[in-house]
Amino acid sequence: MAIFSVYVVNKAGGLIYQLDSYAPRAEAEKTFSYPLDLLLKLHDERVLVAFGQRDGIRVGHAVLAINGVDVNGKYTADGKEVLEYLGNPANYPVSIRFGRPRLTSNEKLMLASMFHSLFAIGSQLSPEQGSSGIEMLETDTFKLHCFQTLTGIKFVVLADPRQAGIDSLLRKIYEIYSDFALKNPFYSLEMPIRVSTGSPLYLKWRKSLRPHPLSSFVPPGPGLGVSCLTRI
Repeated sequence: MAIFSVYVVNKAGGLIYQLDSYAPRAEAEKTFSYPLDLLLKLHDERVLVAFGQRDGIRVGHAVLAINGVDVNGKYTADGKEVLEYLGNPANYPVSIRFGRPRLTSNEKLMLASMFHSLFAIGSQLSPEQGSSGIEMLETDTFKLHCFQTLTGIKFVVLADPRQAGIDSLLRKIYEIYSDFALKNPFYSLEMPIRVSTGSPLYLKWRKSLRPHPLSSFVPPGPGLGVSCLTRI
């Protein structure tokens, strides 16, 4: 059981915090000799498998690492162009790790905006007035939980379907947001939030969180948006 992702969306549908707190489950790593028996193509600035399935590698999987070096888009972390590198026989044998494509920051912003719209549509479709909107979406692999405050801020958690205590966690995140953002005189409402791990408020909050049932959900430091939460 795990918490997969946390999103905080402002009342206009803008993403002010996002964190992925899990490693993708469907990853496959294999050592290849030349020529590569998979067809790779560049799509949306990612190198994807276009043809050929074997050993857990599927069409649509992205190249995540080469010889243990992470791949960011179409380049490795050390600046090598992926397709050019894999097209050179001198670089073989080569170990390649494949998995589901990782969402880019822009895609996460877009998804937050889309959920904001779906939330509004769900409220309008309700046969009863004063609907709270979408509170939970369930699939066979995860559940999406949403808590909207009276001011329109949405706290969204993606979790394992068997994970308990999500309602308590959502309200704890709301409490953290209030402590870190709303009590900060330099914070502008509706804007992304960044918190220094050395600040007195950070240290005070971390200490106060320990008795909580989900106390392993602790701050890691700066990241995308609000930087005060990490994995279970």
